[in-house]
Amino acid sequence: MKESELTSPGLQTGSPDAALISRIRTGDQQAMADLYDRYSGVVYAVALRVLADTAAAEDVLQDVFMQLWRNPAAFDSSRGSLAPWLAVIARNRAIDQIRKRKPETDVEDVVIAVDADLESSTARRLSIDKIREALNEMPTGQRKLLEMAFFEGLTHTEIASKTGEPLGTVKTRIRAGLLALRKAVSKTK
Repeated sequence: MKESELTSPGLQTGSPDAALISRIRTGDQQAMADLYDRYSGVVYAVALRVLADTAAAEDVLQDVFMQLWRNPAAFDSSRGSLAPWLAVIARNRAIDQIRKRKPETDVEDVVIAVDADLESSTARRLSIDKIREALNEMPTGQRKLLEMAFFEGLTHTEIASKTGEPLGTVKTRIRAGLLALRKAVSKTK
């Protein structure tokens, strides 16, 4: 096989990827092994970047290739190349794993770092109460955006997509919320 054939994008007729997918459709395990050798690095790198956890990224890697093995017809070569398709599947699986994780803390239990020279637990409690009060005084929409960003781990783009708000509006409301919280903390000093 020529080097140019190995690096050719897409699944044009006669491309190595097209041949491997065709062989996988017939149940050829060696074809699956060859495809894994070719693209596992890409899939793993995408999953690791999203998850920042090697074990979880390995799980995503396995899931993606098991999905391809079980349903090779899911890939439609007319819609794009195999490598980007696998990368998108890996990213989506990694995001699904993040969303399935249970939140580590409840909003009520969140401790916000304040100046280390607070002299008493009363002053610390006052700071926490001020933050909770500031959160409660925020417009519901703004508070919800902060919660989505900091407690659900969503990006600004994902929040905009989920809420239907323009991206600039989401960024502005989150920034304003953070400034309000900072102001509430500075009042306790």
